[in-house]
Amino acid sequence: MYENIAFDLPEFVSFILKRLKNAGHQAFVVGGAVRDACLKRPTLDWDVATSAIPQEIRDLFNDTHHFSQKYGTVTLVDSGNHFEITAFRGDRQSLNEDLSFRDFTINAMAFDQEAAKIIDPFDGVSDISKKLIKAVGDPEARFQEDPLRLLRAVRFSTELEFRIEKRTFRSLSLKASSLRSVAPERVRDELMKILVSRKPSKGFNLMVRTGLLRHFLPELLEGYLKRQNAYHRYTIFKHVMETIDRVTPDPVLRLTALLHDIAKPRVRKKMEGIWRFYGHDQESAVLAAKIMDRLKFSREMTRKVTSLIRNHMIAYDAGWSDAAVRRLIRRVGPEYIPDLIEFRQADIIAHGSHEKDLNLIKELGQRVDKQMKSHMAKNTRNLALNGHEIMKILGLSPGPAVGRIMNHLLEKITDHPDLNTREGLLSLLEETKRKKSDRLT
Repeated sequence: MYENIAFDLPEFVSFILKRLKNAGHQAFVVGGAVRDACLKRPTLDWDVATSAIPQEIRDLFNDTHHFSQKYGTVTLVDSGNHFEITAFRGDRQSLNEDLSFRDFTINAMAFDQEAAKIIDPFDGVSDISKKLIKAVGDPEARFQEDPLRLLRAVRFSTELEFRIEKRTFRSLSLKASSLRSVAPERVRDELMKILVSRKPSKGFNLMVRTGLLRHFLPELLEGYLKRQNAYHRYTIFKHVMETIDRVTPDPVLRLTALLHDIAKPRVRKKMEGIWRFYGHDQESAVLAAKIMDRLKFSREMTRKVTSLIRNHMIAYDAGWSDAAVRRLIRRVGPEYIPDLIEFRQADIIAHGSHEKDLNLIKELGQRVDKQMKSHMAKNTRNLALNGHEIMKILGLSPGPAVGRIMNHLLEKITDHPDLNTREGLLSLLEETKRKKSDRLT
């Protein structure tokens, strides 16, 4: 079926293969690049397997920027792109033995450039045609070699919309606890790949069924498997799944959708026969920050996501003044407010979409957009007077008082944007001086 496939090899990959072969070594394109060519998907990562040992690789490419990050692999850098060259694994130092150590059959294929054909000892081509994720050889042995493969199985199944072969699926459950030994950064990276797939809920439901989720994100399952109130808590999980499927596949938005209700089971209270979740937005932001810290997310990413979660319960109505809209923009942050509006729309739809609520959030989005395009002061840097000028006018030394005055001015011009001129702010400062003088007399 793919015997004489035409690979569109990047020039640099052809250069790598040619140099290795001219030096008397075997060299093949392996892994995801071969799989993606069979699926006619764009290839992002190019890997080469070779009979050369790492030192020989480094010597052959000493004129190319390179580094060694893991045993047996040398990474070359060209035009900002990384290309991994890995020595054959195993005692026999052969291509087939090397492929036998790879995770899944669809990744255990090689491309021979000279013969223009695929080398496929484990029937990966057949499994692609069957849309099947199947471990190479003994699945438990493959997962034992690197437990991150447990998540990779879920990720490939979700990304490619393939099913997981029965024996491989059974081993996911048997080896689930070994995921705890994996570095949190690696778990985080696989989690994000699942989250930005077309339908991430498929991956999360797989992780629930196999028991994987409880080993790195147990908070998402709090109460899910307990009998007491199980139905209500299940609906929270179901709502989260619907929200992540609906929101744009942007890392920040998808992560916000995943964690926005994470603390609901912890704050629930039954009042007059109805479950209430007062303060769940604030508590969810706090818990989300702890989870993201545990998984080694960057501070910037954590700040973005928690800001969106903290502010996602927008109690907007058409009676809001323009000043109230400007205060929302300032509170959330001008850089985050478009994402908040988009996320909230997906959140409302996932709740069952009351047309009135959806129309209101769309109206708010239009008003936010209008204010963002105006000359509103989004922060103290937008004031017509800077801190040094204010200190000079009021005779102040540097200190917290200057910041308080600037925030006071910002509050004033939020209500009255036309006052954000030098003359307008000077009049406000004169008023401040007068009130201070009156208090002293």
